[in-house]
Order: sequence, then structure tokens, then C-alpha cells
Amino acid sequence: MSENNSSYTYAQAGVSIDAGNALVKAIAPLAKATARPGATSELGGFGGFFDPKAAGYSDPLLVAANDGVGTKLKLAIDFDRHDTVGIDLVAMCVNDLIVQGAEPLFFLDYFATGKLENGVAERVVAGIAEGCKQAGCALIGGETAEMPGMYAAGDYDLAGFCVGAVERGEQLTGEKVAEGDVLLGLASSGVHSNGYSLVRRLAADKGWKLDRPALFDADRLLIDALIEPTRIYVASLLPLIREGMIHGLAHITGGGLLENIPRILPKGAHAQVDADQWEQPRLMAFLQAQGNIEPEEMARTFNCGVGMVLAVAGSEADAVTQRLEAAGETVVQVGAIATGERGCTVRGSQGTWSAKADWEATHLG
Repeated sequence: MSENNSSYTYAQAGVSIDAGNALVKAIAPLAKATARPGATSELGGFGGFFDPKAAGYSDPLLVAANDGVGTKLKLAIDFDRHDTVGIDLVAMCVNDLIVQGAEPLFFLDYFATGKLENGVAERVVAGIAEGCKQAGCALIGGETAEMPGMYAAGDYDLAGFCVGAVERGEQLTGEKVAEGDVLLGLASSGVHSNGYSLVRRLAADKGWKLDRPALFDADRLLIDALIEPTRIYVASLLPLIREGMIHGLAHITGGGLLENIPRILPKGAHAQVDADQWEQPRLMAFLQAQGNIEPEEMARTFNCGVGMVLAVAGSEADAVTQRLEAAGETVVQVGAIATGERGCTVRGSQGTWSAKADWEATHLG
């Protein structure tokens, strides 16, 4: 073996410190634009500070959530749609905070790739900043990891971490949910960020041309319908939460209505959902038809057009609906709370399905 006395550098190994520094400099204005009371959103330190008192809290409980975007990222990478997956990242975290009554305060992201391409990373972070602005939280830091050999060329992964706060005693625990409460559903913006492994499998097996107009919407490319970012519900829900008008909230992610609604129910409460109360979005109908997907499988895999469910007192349902519609939400009464085993039953023209909550503590996510 020949002797090699050449001097090695990190860049020769595939990691560019200069590129990382350039990215931080480029995204600093994006983070600064998300500044809010309690945070400065200055990047470059070892950590980010947040002052709950400056945000108006006197005795806050902190609530934390983390999540990713999942295989939806593959669609973004394959079709150069990097601008909105950052919104998905924020949405999946902040929607999990609001259901507990918490206002999102600050957000941090983790961007990992094999080789840093600043044009792509900047577009992703711009989406994260936009999501933070929609949610009213500050982007106070993050981490960029360049790891040659860990990712294929052009691939990257995202994770997000968000902390929120709620005044002690005002958190939503579901204990107020009771028989006679009405269930209101807020429309989703699309598939959101769950079920994309199935979506991508269908696309491959059925030979979809994602860069052509969708069969269900001739005015839109199929890829654009599939990549539509997750709706962020924070701004419309937070005022109602603070006024005590909401008894419980369920973020409809993996597991659908059947498995997410029971997570907010006390013992002795059973959610009755009437799936015929809303029309399945054309995108969802397309997925079901293309995959010959059984209705129960649809209900457990996708949100089926409902991204958030509220439990409210029957006497407050109309007022809450009016407030949400004024805030830009599409609202439909999807069911009610009855007495029974803790769980959920979904009934509709396609069948009846039930799921019970047989756990004491839910898995995070």
C-alpha cells in the first residue's frame, strides 16, 4: 500500500462548513421575520431564548411537540416542490399543541442531507418561516446536518420541534367533553402529511403522470394537489379556546377520525360520527377509486376531508361555527358525544366502523 501524506479536509470528505455558514446567513432574515413577543429570532448561538413573561403569561404550563413530514418529502424532492413542505413541518407540530389548548411560542427545525444545496435548503426554510408566521410562533433556531453517505443525492429529511404555553388550569384535557356535546369538523386542505407511503405506492403502480392535470381537477396538476400543505388551525381556534368555548380538540392525523377522536374522550364517552354529513373531497375519492381502497382503510389512513374535530356544548355549536367560518374555516357538524365505552363509531352509506380507546395514556404523535 502506497504512503499517502496528503492533507485531508472536511470539504474533501463531503462536508462544507462554508456552505453551512452561507445558509445560516441566507436564512437569518427569514427567522427574523417570525419574531414575536418573548423571542428575538436571532440565529447563530448555541440555543434560543424565550421569555414566557414577555409573551403575556403569568403561570404557564409548557407543552412540547415534535414531528416530521414523512414520505411526502419524496414527492417534494422528485418534483422540485420544496417551498411548502416547511409549512407541513410546522403544521404537524403546532396543530398538536393547539389541541391541548397551548399557544405555539417557538419552533426549531432539523434539516439533514447528504450534500447541502443552499437553494433547496433556503426554499425549505422559507416554508418553515411561513408556517411559523401562520401559527404565530417564532423560528428561534435549528440545525443543519450535512452527512455524506447517509442520504442519496438530492435527498433530505426534516424534523420539527415546537414549544407552546397555556395558563395553568386552562389546558384542554378532554375532561369537559360530555354527552350532548356536538362534534364540529374543520375541512382539511388535502392529504396533509399522513398516508403518503400509500399515495406514492399508488402513483407507481398505476403509472400516474403527476406533472399533468388531475383527473378530478383539470385546472390543477396532480402533483400540486398532492403536495398541498397541511392546514394550520391555530389562529382560528386559539381565541375560542381562551374564551372557554371548546371542550376538546382532536387533530386528525394517522389513524383518522376513528383513532384520534377517542384520544380526547373521558371514560364513559363515545363519539358518534355521521360520515354522510360531509362530501368526501374529490382528491380522496380519486385515491379510494384508484386503489380500490376499502372504506374502513380510508378512514384509518387519511383524514377524508376533516383535519380537526372540536367537541363543543350543543348550545354553543352555532356560535362556534359562525366564529370559525368568519375566520376562514369550512365547518360541518360531523356528530355528537353519547354515553358508552370510550371510543368512536363512524357510520355512513359505505358502512359502520368502531374503535375503542383501551389505553391509559396515548402515544405521542
